[in-house]
Amino acid sequence: MKRALLPLVLVLAAASTAHADGPTIPRFVEDTKSSGLHSVYKGEWQYMVGGGVATFDCNGDGFPDLYIAGGENPAKLYVNTSKKGGPLKFAEAKSGAELKQVTGAYPVDIDGDGIMDLVVLRVGQSKIFRGLGHCKFEDVTAKWNVDGGDAWATAFSATWEKGNRWPTLAFGTYIDRAFENEPWGHCTDNWLLRPNEGQAGFGPRIALKPSYCALSMLFTDWNRSGTPSLRVANDREYYEGGQEQLWKVNPGEAPRLYTADEGWKFQRFWGMGIAAADLTGNGYNAYFTTSMADQRLQFLSDGPQKPSFKDAPFTMGTSAHRPFTGGDQRPSTGWHAQFEDVNNDGLWDLFIAKGNVDKMPDFAQKDPSNLLLQQADGSFVEGAEKAGLINFGEARGAAVADFNLDGKMDVLIVNRHENVRLWRGVSPHLGHWLGLRLNGDGANRDGIGAWIELKEGEKLVRREITVGGGHVSGINSWWHFGLGDQAQAQLRVIWPDGTAGDWQDVKADGFYFLQRGKPPAPFMPR
Repeated sequence: MKRALLPLVLVLAAASTAHADGPTIPRFVEDTKSSGLHSVYKGEWQYMVGGGVATFDCNGDGFPDLYIAGGENPAKLYVNTSKKGGPLKFAEAKSGAELKQVTGAYPVDIDGDGIMDLVVLRVGQSKIFRGLGHCKFEDVTAKWNVDGGDAWATAFSATWEKGNRWPTLAFGTYIDRAFENEPWGHCTDNWLLRPNEGQAGFGPRIALKPSYCALSMLFTDWNRSGTPSLRVANDREYYEGGQEQLWKVNPGEAPRLYTADEGWKFQRFWGMGIAAADLTGNGYNAYFTTSMADQRLQFLSDGPQKPSFKDAPFTMGTSAHRPFTGGDQRPSTGWHAQFEDVNNDGLWDLFIAKGNVDKMPDFAQKDPSNLLLQQADGSFVEGAEKAGLINFGEARGAAVADFNLDGKMDVLIVNRHENVRLWRGVSPHLGHWLGLRLNGDGANRDGIGAWIELKEGEKLVRREITVGGGHVSGINSWWHFGLGDQAQAQLRVIWPDGTAGDWQDVKADGFYFLQRGKPPAPFMPR
């Protein structure tokens, strides 16, 4: 019965701003050739997964910059030189973080100095680079006592546990590289690093056993308890006897898995990437996990007391199980996933990067990435082809972000064996929007673990601020909200310690810094 009622719940949440005659189709043009981006994710067996991008502002001008994994090629940092509303332009810059064997990266201000740091995942030793400002970085892996391992790193997430000034870091790994000819059953350990409080750096590695070839991790407060748990997507292709996982990570306690007795349901599939959004307006995230064949969208089914999740009905249109164009009808392979409102109608849409693993004959070779647009009844329809966003490359990581700060979302895709691709949003008629960033003092300056809430007329839209998820691709930039026909909104922040700020009025179509106890501070792009 609860499953049957789910679409109705979505209708009630969505009806206030969406168009009854179908979603507005956004428009994109490809800027790759003129963008200045020249980065190829290269490599075979040890690089068949991975291929991500970190999206963040490394020079303080407000425009999102890029650190792109290269696999066997060096990773590259690109400074955003775009003008507001103009074509997307980037310039390669020497950063101090030029490394080979990089699979992905995540931006996070670890030491709380207001300058973004980089967690760099690698085949071999993963590293941490401290941001020095002006897009320069120094390797602090040894200085901060970071055990970067010697593994095939494929997942990462971070959270701030209560009372800590530095974050807890989670690293996920894939197959033991010594078993290339017989990889099945040879997943290597994932681990946590907790901070050494009272001094800079981290304590010894805490193994997360059992580990099952993780391809994505996300610290997320699934039950709004104020203490995030660690959700892990695992690739069943190579583990033996494993499953999807949810780890309870309580401050001062050893991490442990949620059990079936507590409500966690046994499930196995080819878990690749994780994305989260409050789709129903009930205050709790739904979780989307990419896979081979059906993708999984799941909703909390029994309230916050149990981590029980139920699959969305097929009629919601989120399974994205076969290519929607190109003529190949074999099952799809999903990787990076990201919820964003790409048409600014006040509803979360969903981008999914797609691509065959490595000429696997049972799965589609021509496997276009999806742009699923949410409709007024809560279901999703494919919009990529009409939007001009077609990619048949072997996509892995990606970023959906506003690179030229015009309120229209742009898309970057990292493909294996070829240059990245970049599309600019050019829709002439979209809804109103906001771009928001949290600006705290001291520890956790970016408010990881906070929730931003917006009142859009009678509708309440929420977003959890996280580091992790997707596939080896992290974003720490402006948090985008579509407002539909609302020319202004009220917003507040529920900070990571649970303190709720006051509701404050903001005008639409602008960028604002949000700081505890202060009114929203406008930011004007150059």
